[in-house]
Amino acid sequence: MSTFCTPVLLSMPQLTLFLAARAVPGIEEVAGGSYRRTVRLPHRPGVIGVDGPERAAPRDEVAARAAAKRLAGADPAPADDHLARDPHLGPLISARPRLRMPGTVDGGELAIRAVLGQQVSLAAARTLAGRLVALAGVPLDEPVGSLTHLWPEPAAIAEAAADLPMPRARQRAIAALADALAGGLRLEPGGDAREQLLELPGIGPWTAEYIAMRAHGDPDAWLPTDVGVRHGLARIGATPEAAEAWRPHRTHAVRHLWAAL
Repeated sequence: MSTFCTPVLLSMPQLTLFLAARAVPGIEEVAGGSYRRTVRLPHRPGVIGVDGPERAAPRDEVAARAAAKRLAGADPAPADDHLARDPHLGPLISARPRLRMPGTVDGGELAIRAVLGQQVSLAAARTLAGRLVALAGVPLDEPVGSLTHLWPEPAAIAEAAADLPMPRARQRAIAALADALAGGLRLEPGGDAREQLLELPGIGPWTAEYIAMRAHGDPDAWLPTDVGVRHGLARIGATPEAAEAWRPHRTHAVRHLWAAL
């Protein structure tokens, strides 16, 4: 597949740091403080980035810009304005104004990666996702730096799940989710597939809420059992009950609690 790069659309250090910590070998690259990744576009594969000289085939320009916009997540200004008045979150907002909860270029990819990351470290999750890309990803005709593949299609993920080095229950969860995606499960901005996700094996409330945050763009998703959220709450002297005052911007609160660690 011929590969084109898309124009620079993002230049947000905190966004880059978040994505860099989760970058999957083969489909994502961080070099010199810049992040970029491969994406499927209507006519041919491409690369979107946060910095650097990038280009795109004219007929894929609109789709490339849309993919980068989804990756950047929602404008944080309304949430900042609301939460800045909160006694607990106000100082965090002041310290990191316009901090974003990143979105995703592909809700299905995000969901698979969320399941891969259950009960393991970020580094281990990256390694597993990289292994999946190597097993089932679509190779680019011409690598771009260390970018060599597109994220695998759902059917290929389902087939490769049994070869991933993880417990059988997790393998079955990956395969079931991939089958659901291949069968038409939609995880896109503005949607809400929580009920469908919770019916699948191996997907609980944390995973469904995390997908809602980043794939659906739900501004009020909440992760009360998340270790990072609990540690963040403790650090600012707040209890989980304080989150009721943060509606309808609890997703933004989660991002700041994570950043406060």
